[in-house]
Amino acid sequence: MTAPGPAPRMIRIPTNGIHLQAAVAGTGPLVLMVHGFPEGWYSWRHQIGPIAAAGFTACAIDVRGYGGSDKPPAVADYTLERITADVAGVVEALSPDGTAVLVGHDWGAPIVWNTALTRPDRVRAVAGLSVPWTGVPTVNFLDAVRAAFTAKGRFFYQVYFQDEGVAEAELEADVRGALRRFYYAISGDAPDGTWPKNKPHGAPLLEGLPDPDPFPAWLTKADEDHFVAAFEASGFRGPINRYRNHARDFAWQQQFRDRKITQPALFIGGERDLVLKMLPGVDPFALMAPHLPDLRGAHLLPGIGHWTQQEAPEAVNRLLLAWLRGL
Repeated sequence: MTAPGPAPRMIRIPTNGIHLQAAVAGTGPLVLMVHGFPEGWYSWRHQIGPIAAAGFTACAIDVRGYGGSDKPPAVADYTLERITADVAGVVEALSPDGTAVLVGHDWGAPIVWNTALTRPDRVRAVAGLSVPWTGVPTVNFLDAVRAAFTAKGRFFYQVYFQDEGVAEAELEADVRGALRRFYYAISGDAPDGTWPKNKPHGAPLLEGLPDPDPFPAWLTKADEDHFVAAFEASGFRGPINRYRNHARDFAWQQQFRDRKITQPALFIGGERDLVLKMLPGVDPFALMAPHLPDLRGAHLLPGIGHWTQQEAPEAVNRLLLAWLRGL
């Protein structure tokens, strides 16, 4: 078992014109953890203590729009350009030498990959969970999925998220039920086909997703209560606005097309993660290699779905700590 380590303290950090809430524990070189959708700093609850106990300052933030962090109103407030600047500002605020190791999951992975790419002065190493780094995109992701799904009359959740207020209303009508159904459907515990493959375009997000009873053991009732309280307080507009910036993100990223992420890197994914199955027959690890010349590990965890560090905390901690100690 990984040592639990010290409990975190909650702080608010000024950065990039806003304030972010963060859970912080330990002393030493900074390891900054960035969550995905729909989560929060608490998704790193199993990593904060062990990383701190290993001799690091462990910090898990609420990304802008989430939890106790500020929630700017405009869609354009949630671009990768803004959020990577938030992350760089947190590093500046907390790290004596102005650098950090970044670890991100789900949307947090593109956030930390892009921070490493665009602010190498602030990032000494970077790890992504669930979402691999395959270089600066050559097409707008939303255009690609509209061609692959929408044009064929098929549902794709990121297309559904584009109309302001629609997904927010559906999720906020029953936050607990929405989180339970969404979390379960793309977890490693859900049988194949739980996430509907042939849902028609125009259907709501939660249609056809079961609410399991009992929920898999990796999310306890107390864990569930934490996430529910956070989203009942914050709503879903800020989190979903991240998905409404694909065009802005694509345009911003093009100036970095000739760069590679040269810092030491790590990837951890779940064998049953639907994110890694979006492109059938494509090896994401082979796609990563040309863009990460110092990739020191790429791991697939058997039986694990999308919620990598929550579903498999011991395995993730073992891999993360071994990588951190080798930096």
